Amino acid sequence: MSRKKSRKTRVYFILWVVVLAPVALFFTVIGGTAAGWFGELPTFEELENPKSSLASEVYSSDGVVLGKYYRQNRSNVQFAQLAPNLVEALKATEDIRFDSHSGVDIKGLLRVLIKTVIARQDAGGGSTLTQQLAKNLFPRENMTTFKLVMRKFKEWIIAARLEKSYTKEEIMAMYLNTVEFGHNAFGIKSAARTFFNREPGELRVEESAVLVGLLKAPTRYSPILNPENSLPRRNTVLAQMEKYGFLENDMYDSLRAMPLSLNYRPDDHNTGMATYFRESLRLELARWCKDHRKADGTAYNLYRDGLKIYTTIDSRMQRHAEAAVAEHLRDLQKTFYQHWKDRDPFWEVPQVIIQGMKQSYRYAGLKSEGLSEDSIKQNFNKKIPMKVFSWDGDIDTLMSPLDSIRYYKLILRTGFMSMEPQSGYIRAWVGGNNYWHFKYDHVKESRRQVGSTFKPFLYTLAVQEGYSPCYKVPNAPVTIITEAGQSWTPKNSDNKYGGMYSLKRALAESINCISAYLMKQFGPYAVVDMAHKLGIQTKLEPVPAISLGSADLSVYEMVGAYSTFANKGVWTEPIYLTRIEDNNGIVLQEFIPKKVEAISEETAYVMLNLMQGVVRYGTGVRLRYKYKFENPIAGKTGTTQNQSDGWFVGITPDLVSGCWVGCEDRSVHFRTVNLGQGANMALPIWAYYMKRVYDDASLNVSTDEFEEPDGRLSIELDCSKYEKQSKSVTNESFFGF
Repeated sequence: MSRKKSRKTRVYFILWVVVLAPVALFFTVIGGTAAGWFGELPTFEELENPKSSLASEVYSSDGVVLGKYYRQNRSNVQFAQLAPNLVEALKATEDIRFDSHSGVDIKGLLRVLIKTVIARQDAGGGSTLTQQLAKNLFPRENMTTFKLVMRKFKEWIIAARLEKSYTKEEIMAMYLNTVEFGHNAFGIKSAARTFFNREPGELRVEESAVLVGLLKAPTRYSPILNPENSLPRRNTVLAQMEKYGFLENDMYDSLRAMPLSLNYRPDDHNTGMATYFRESLRLELARWCKDHRKADGTAYNLYRDGLKIYTTIDSRMQRHAEAAVAEHLRDLQKTFYQHWKDRDPFWEVPQVIIQGMKQSYRYAGLKSEGLSEDSIKQNFNKKIPMKVFSWDGDIDTLMSPLDSIRYYKLILRTGFMSMEPQSGYIRAWVGGNNYWHFKYDHVKESRRQVGSTFKPFLYTLAVQEGYSPCYKVPNAPVTIITEAGQSWTPKNSDNKYGGMYSLKRALAESINCISAYLMKQFGPYAVVDMAHKLGIQTKLEPVPAISLGSADLSVYEMVGAYSTFANKGVWTEPIYLTRIEDNNGIVLQEFIPKKVEAISEETAYVMLNLMQGVVRYGTGVRLRYKYKFENPIAGKTGTTQNQSDGWFVGITPDLVSGCWVGCEDRSVHFRTVNLGQGANMALPIWAYYMKRVYDDASLNVSTDEFEEPDGRLSIELDCSKYEKQSKSVTNESFFGF
């Protein structure tokens, strides 16, 4: 009997040690993990508000995503925004019992235990989507095997808690928002846009299969890097969908026979639409984030907090502007090369190349390594493989760094901006030729000599003082004595003098002597004051030469100032932000432009009349005879000394747009006025842009006349009537009436 008891005791002991003890230990560990014995678990608040790095998105006024700012390119979507076939592909491949389990799939774990651990067969993973979500939201660190096991237990508990906190649909969306797809695409929204240029709800079955297939190994199954692996992996996902009834057999056969079809659009700050604008905006947003706080007291993070940034840029107008720049500069660059063929543009200014070398990163790096000037020059003269910009696409070539400096010094650059004068909304912003190669923005950062585009500010002063556009002035040299006691006598660009010119004709033909005459009447301080009233922010030197445009100003300022004329004398601050929201859609700030009544409505209208003469028969007349515009246009060209800078600002009732064209160094330029004038360098960009804008019916841009002020004008615009009135006044004065 004692032997039987002893044997029974031994059996119970073995049963306890082999079976019950591990089970008890297992539940003890689970309970201890849940109680926090092996480290803290996420709190309820953290489960309700899991943190992940979200990209901030920049939206155009017509709802197009212009770009993102991110450390990880991730944007969240809700379940309703997912294509049903995407959800089915994910369930079929990763977690077929997703809808029935409570975070941990017991059947899946038993399968892994029996097949993988005991039978040493590959049975796949046992983790559910909820467990994978737990791992993504609360990632593992580098840890020992013991800690890794404990971490697995934690993920089970977190998964169970997630199932209690969220619906299945929310968990599915959260999972797809957190996973990585490679190629800097985090989350399904970024992945769908990157690989197929679609929204997640627009994905086709075969496209969803490619993306789900990527989850196993984003690099190995990349359709870009390894298409030979991606295709069979896609078909494996399709096979799983067919196996579990998500695809009919004939549909499966049809889809698996299809080749990979991508629309690859990598999201990169160097590429895409409005690149210069996005960089200028980024700098402003960085300052905004620094000055604004979240509820927890920390500053907003542009790269992690998923801000929604709404701008005034119209994606259609932006595309038209970028196309116009490319169309004109492609041809103008060829003309520039031909113009300098067999001649050295730098023969008078060889120091330009040396300065370019010394300002380069390569030079600074070699200098820091302790190389001598001779060694550095040898390095700069050694040919190396490089990729250089051209309007026909990047060129892979062998070129010395010194020759590349010469090459880029001969590239014409540009800045173009278009805005609505009434609202102040900037609709298009092209800061240069190609942001990948030329990082400097020529809309707001760059300031170049404006030449005759400054003259309307001087003429505005004259009109404000009662001068009619019909008032005549002799076309003769005028001498002004400066405050320093020096005499200043500007010449006309064509060196032609004589006759009487109306102010309208003088502005249309950009006669310097007439500008000097007006400057002598009012003085430089009054002219500077008027320019500031009209919206010029840059400090201006009160010297007589400012009447001819000696100041360096930005395209941003000039377009903003010219908009005052189209907006009935009210300067409206050019703006490009309308509002900023957090990732939940809560408005953090709205932006309203400043408005200042700069000049009277009558003065503004008279100035429009004056500047329409520029287009009808003056320096901008090619808008009529070459580009065939018939609608009302006011504007002004500008050409600086030696043709270094070419300008044009054009005004229509709905849009004011301005453009500058020139080389990086002012010493590099066209040698002749007919090629280097603003009408040839800058005006065509305006023309190509407005042609596209008018042809785009979706924009509905007006071709109407400029609106006249209410009531009778005190300034006569009809020159025949003006001359009769002038003669009448003269006769009355002569006969003593």
